[in-house]
Amino acid sequence: MDKKKAVDDTEPGPAPSRPVDRFGFIKPEQGTSPDGISKSKSIHERERERDERRIKKWRKMIGVGGSDWKHYVRRNPHVVKRRIRKGIPDCLRGLVWQLISGSRDLLLLNPGVYETLVIYETSASELEIIRDISRTFPSHIFFQQRHGPGQRSLYNVLKAYSVYDRDVGYVQGMGFLAGLLLLYMSEEDAFWLLVALLKGAVHAPMEGLYQAGLPLVQQYLYQFEKLVLEQMPQLGQHFIEEMINPSMYASQWFITVFSYSFPFHLTVRVWDVFLYEGIKVVFQVGLALLRFCHDELVKLPFEKLLHAFRNFPEEATDPDVLLPIAFTFKVSSRLEELEKEYQNKLEGSNASTSTKRSYPLKLKTMSRIGSRALSNFTNSEK
Repeated sequence: MDKKKAVDDTEPGPAPSRPVDRFGFIKPEQGTSPDGISKSKSIHERERERDERRIKKWRKMIGVGGSDWKHYVRRNPHVVKRRIRKGIPDCLRGLVWQLISGSRDLLLLNPGVYETLVIYETSASELEIIRDISRTFPSHIFFQQRHGPGQRSLYNVLKAYSVYDRDVGYVQGMGFLAGLLLLYMSEEDAFWLLVALLKGAVHAPMEGLYQAGLPLVQQYLYQFEKLVLEQMPQLGQHFIEEMINPSMYASQWFITVFSYSFPFHLTVRVWDVFLYEGIKVVFQVGLALLRFCHDELVKLPFEKLLHAFRNFPEEATDPDVLLPIAFTFKVSSRLEELEKEYQNKLEGSNASTSTKRSYPLKLKTMSRIGSRALSNFTNSEK
């Protein structure tokens, strides 16, 4: 990735003592059996050849600097959707993410705004951001050096957004979104893509994931629990019996769009589709994880379920296995229905005198659940 080269050129610190993967993450300690090495090389070679073929197709599709993108999307939307689901070539990922998110247009319409936010504005969240910087992708070489270029860029983007949208400010979890974007684009580009996501340049705004009380998290968890019961009734009923609810395992899926605690090769493939198709993809991938592990999960008691949610099997996080399962779930219309159902329940609660007294307690409880989900990021290790 270009950003990895930037670190090598501008950060003369000692080279990592352990090897890194193709994305720049330090590889975990593993055995070095010949079979394992052979398999690793085989997988890498297969991915490289696949990417080379796709790069040629993608370059023709987007044109120089993305000049042909909008025209191609209008003429061939089904081709674009199919190719994005197969995976955007890594060397073009940053540019394509900007094109499909609408952030490139925001950047062009707001020259100099990012620089002003970084240099001339102050944020009430600055100390909190500084405290959390080292917890974002700590095993990636770009973010490892304390006060190095990676951590400085991450600070700048998060500080700029906390000033740009003071109602949201900064919330733990946002760092993983910004950090992921910085691995593929400049600070200013990453900032405007973050704005595009949270303010809804193309899809529904995501800022409710980070506002006080985490209102959008609560809605998504309600919708997800209903979908699990409908799509996998046996598993959904087992969760009820074991007193497992989605806030115990799925909050961070939505808050970070799978950029926290999942293998990076899965994260970027999910983001490819998420940026093009919207939040429904997070629901689909979450359902696919549960479907893949269904037969094992229905046998587990409470404590072992919590452990399983933190330790999905390797095959379950293979994007070439998981995403085809995810796309079998047709959830768009049902999500709309469940959103209306959820909003009606909230309005009904507010309209009732008795539930008026209980609703703030429920909101407070959900806020604590959200806070626990966010506090988990403090011990992250990619």
